[in-house]
Amino acid sequence: MSERSELTRFEPTASVAGAPFWEASREQRYVLPWCTSCGEPHWFPREFCPHCLSTDLEWREASGDGVVHAVSVMPRPGNPLMADRGPYPIVLVDLAEGVRVFSTVVGTEPDAVAIGQAVHVAWEPLSDGRHLPVFTVVA
Repeated sequence: MSERSELTRFEPTASVAGAPFWEASREQRYVLPWCTSCGEPHWFPREFCPHCLSTDLEWREASGDGVVHAVSVMPRPGNPLMADRGPYPIVLVDLAEGVRVFSTVVGTEPDAVAIGQAVHVAWEPLSDGRHLPVFTVVA
């Protein structure tokens, strides 16, 4: 077992249903759950398809491309571990695969992030070897 480094941000916990996502994140691969019965992707990870209720699910590689659907700037973080990160944008991103995810945009001034901007996934390392998907604006 590898040693954990010191926490520098709030880190999401891994659920049983989301384990394949977090394992892929270790290799910086963006994957989504897809239903093999109805052919639809979905997000967030769960034990059944929210479209048809089938349990026939598989994880597939996603492009990581998306468009900002909504944005709000967080003036200061509520979590003390992230005190040096504000202000930062909170975004809903519509992925090319047809699902909407909640994230942040990095590498751009928070007030410059806008609805309709094209974004692509980037990865922020976590203390346990996983990576958190964040997004960057596509120039």
